[in-house]
Amino acid sequence: MTTPQDELLPSTRRALLHRIAVAQAEGRAPSLVAAVARGGRTVWHGARTSVDGHAPDENTQYRIGSITKTFTAVLVLRLRDEGLLDLVDPLEKHLPGTGAGEATIGDLLAHTGGLAAESPAPWWERTPGTLRPELADVLGEKPLRHPVGRRFHYSNPGYTVLGALVEKLRGAAWEDVLRREVLEPLGLQRTSTRPQAPHAGGWAVHPWADVMLPEPAEDLGRMAPAGQLWSTTADLARFAVFLVQGDDRVLSAESLREMRQPSAPPEDVDVVTGYAYGLGLELRRSGERLLVGHSGSLPGFLAFLTVAVEDDVAAVVLANCTSGVPLATVGADLVRIVADAEPRIPEPWRPLPEVEPSVLELAGQWYWGTYGFGLRLTADGLISLEPLSGTGRRSRFRANGDGTWTGLEGYYAGELLRPVRRPDGSVDHLDLGSFVFTRQPYDENASVPGGVDPEGWRGIG
Repeated sequence: MTTPQDELLPSTRRALLHRIAVAQAEGRAPSLVAAVARGGRTVWHGARTSVDGHAPDENTQYRIGSITKTFTAVLVLRLRDEGLLDLVDPLEKHLPGTGAGEATIGDLLAHTGGLAAESPAPWWERTPGTLRPELADVLGEKPLRHPVGRRFHYSNPGYTVLGALVEKLRGAAWEDVLRREVLEPLGLQRTSTRPQAPHAGGWAVHPWADVMLPEPAEDLGRMAPAGQLWSTTADLARFAVFLVQGDDRVLSAESLREMRQPSAPPEDVDVVTGYAYGLGLELRRSGERLLVGHSGSLPGFLAFLTVAVEDDVAAVVLANCTSGVPLATVGADLVRIVADAEPRIPEPWRPLPEVEPSVLELAGQWYWGTYGFGLRLTADGLISLEPLSGTGRRSRFRANGDGTWTGLEGYYAGELLRPVRRPDGSVDHLDLGSFVFTRQPYDENASVPGGVDPEGWRGIG
């Protein structure tokens, strides 16, 4: 049920409509549809069209291109979580004979596998997939363009390979696995591999004249896991919510958090671009805001899905033109309009139901040498270690159930934090990846490697 708190203010709704109206007019898109989700549900949708009295709605399908890759990545992470593969496994272990077997599963997800950006000619997006019936036809005689694991190089064939991997381990077509394991559980009834009415037609708009040309809508065949899907703003808004909250029927929130972590640097050394890639997800900086999602394009269509996790706002924008509309900018603007005009109202603070005394005694100040840190217990059952100065290494840690904790991000991601106790059970120090954290700077009563000068702290005399 919709409550007054769920509704956007009229001024916010008008600002959203104005933004997509400008995008459709200036980008000369035959039509453009958009949606915004907040608080786990869609709170706004809008449309602009060049056809009077025939505006598409939130259930009209558009082709979403490479947003398909995120769906494929979810299928691969499901296989990992079931123990059927590991992200460090070389492709050859599960899918031998491709010529790209040195690349790991994680490399392929992050576009660091060294594979070519496109399949061999003819242009795969505008020709039938029947021209490339086998995986070898997609990869070509020399699949690799770069050393494996050395650089980010966006690869459509890489996700074709991942789709073939899903088929091999599931024993079923990628399309069938996707429908059974993702689309049906999440209720994405208007997402499909082939267009279903009502759907938009794809158009090319002449760059120097206000005229249009219809684009072909090819079945991509083997390349489908890289860009085949059609969807709607309603379905993609629900999918955006899933990418943050998770759904244990499909993929856990923890695995989705892993997908959202940067796994590959930008192609360009200039990190000012603010772009990185996770596991099937693009990460972009828009001002101080981190946006996570994916873009998509195929001849006749542009698509963009983005989520500001910290603001709890997601946006979807779809257009039926080959080029002209900067959807990444439009999507970021839709998020900004809502997040700035109606900032997220935090949940009320509530005390934890219970805390183990052995965990509570870890809270407070700790020192790595002379660097001060604060260790805090968080409401989600994690612990957070942050520098008291506000700058420096920080991370959250997840309990392992044996008194140790594993870092989740930053420098300490994957590193083990272990309280080291004295014979009487009191904590002597924290061992974090061999670094010693003590209650006082170079605490003489703790086991500090190298020892502490017996004369103690002194001035200059």
